[in-house]
Amino acid sequence: MVSYIDASVAPLKNTGQIKLYSPEDFEGMRKACQLTSSCLDALVPLIKPGITTQEIDDFVYGFGRDHGVVAATLNYRGYTHSSCTSINHVVCHGIPEAKRLREGDIVNVDVTFVVDGWHGDSSRMYPVGTLKRSAERLIEVTYESLKRGIEAAKPGNTTGDIGYAIQSYVEAERCSVVRDFCGHGLGRLFHDMPNILHYGRPGEGIELKPGMIFTIEPMVNLGRPEVKVLKDGWTAVTRDRTLSAQFEHSIGITANGADIFTLSQKGLFNPLHPEDKPN
Repeated sequence: MVSYIDASVAPLKNTGQIKLYSPEDFEGMRKACQLTSSCLDALVPLIKPGITTQEIDDFVYGFGRDHGVVAATLNYRGYTHSSCTSINHVVCHGIPEAKRLREGDIVNVDVTFVVDGWHGDSSRMYPVGTLKRSAERLIEVTYESLKRGIEAAKPGNTTGDIGYAIQSYVEAERCSVVRDFCGHGLGRLFHDMPNILHYGRPGEGIELKPGMIFTIEPMVNLGRPEVKVLKDGWTAVTRDRTLSAQFEHSIGITANGADIFTLSQKGLFNPLHPEDKPN
């Protein structure tokens, strides 16, 4: 049975309980998430053919250093980078390296900065030069699926409603949802309860309540949903080598819906149709 607990009295570990955060906590999350979003904005003019994913990671590290923070992934469970960079058929957790991006590639950059103990977690897609229509369409479908998942994230709904909103749209577009990875609770912990599946049935799962904080981060494949993890223990790729895309926002549940902490202040979150700039 799932239980909920006031975050102010909860132990700083994943106990299986779902923490409910205060408005002041939401502001702490917003500060962390906006720094992450600003870093992802700053990458937009840099990601072009010829740049390496290690250079992207070096930029993320330097951005954090200049703002007096570090990325949560640095030295997390042996991971030695400040970001994950997932190219083309890499689903998630791609490791930065000396490989240069080429015209027509798509790359997801995933960053989590820790600011005053709060974790700001977000990822988005970057087109490298001119894309084929199939890659553009995948990005469009993945972005729209995230929007639909967030629209379903409101009190009284369930985690299954979020998953259904994503899955039903993606599959109607003849793409598939990855089931091996999910969104997660966060706040003062990097990974907490609840798990947010990107597939599901309406009304099933955990009831959403004001004060909950979690990520929604659908991974969508052009082909089949199956993935495999490479020998490095991190890099997940599509088994059929088709393209994969992902978008991730950190959100908090309010009395009326979802507060999106990781919106781009410059309206750059969606690389094809910038539109999420706050009013």
